[in-house]
Amino acid sequence: MEVKVHKKGIIVIPAEVRRRLNIKEGSVVELEIEGDKIILKRKMTLLDAYGVDKEMGDSAVKELVKLRKEEVEKENSV
Repeated sequence: MEVKVHKKGIIVIPAEVRRRLNIKEGSVVELEIEGDKIILKRKMTLLDAYGVDKEMGDSAVKELVKLRKEEVEKENSV
């Protein structure tokens, strides 16, 4: 896609791109430079990340609970 650079370096992100990446007024985007390329990325917030990989989160919680139970058992056996 082509976008025009306006005064003070302002560019408009096309509506289609904003919808696809859920970029709204107030959203934060990250700008990276790679060689002669400019890369814009939507910055993920904690709210965006919540529930992204439920399976991984569930298994991590189960592992933490297991480890804590083991610690408690060791503490109680002393």
